[in-house]
Amino acid sequence: MNWKKIAFGTDADVNVGLPILRVFIGAALLTHGWGKMFGGLGGFIEGVGKMGFPAPTVLGFLAAFAESFGAILLAVGLLTRPAAFLIAATMAGAALKVHGGQGFGEQEMAWLYFFPALLFLLKGAGQWSLDALLSKKLG
Repeated sequence: MNWKKIAFGTDADVNVGLPILRVFIGAALLTHGWGKMFGGLGGFIEGVGKMGFPAPTVLGFLAAFAESFGAILLAVGLLTRPAAFLIAATMAGAALKVHGGQGFGEQEMAWLYFFPALLFLLKGAGQWSLDALLSKKLG
């Protein structure tokens, strides 16, 4: 038994862990975004305006897009960094503006999406992704 490997892991462990996290975060976020994008975008945009966001039509659409199509892109690992940027920006806005005065308990879910998105923004999708496949194909 290799205790060093057990205690500290390997890059191979990261290569397995990243797609698991990416697929889970994308799928979980999609459950929030799909209804906003396809079940009531107008009402969501109206709510964004009532919260005092500037340009609520643009920001509301971008938030719904990030939580739906961005979530799908993240899950499959395609255009991961741009998708992760949109997700991170959306979740930072949700945590700080939407739930900012409500305490950490209300902000928690947004932060739980923000930090994995930040990870994928900085690290990329990993070797098991459409980004990696396209990168190999395109040279």
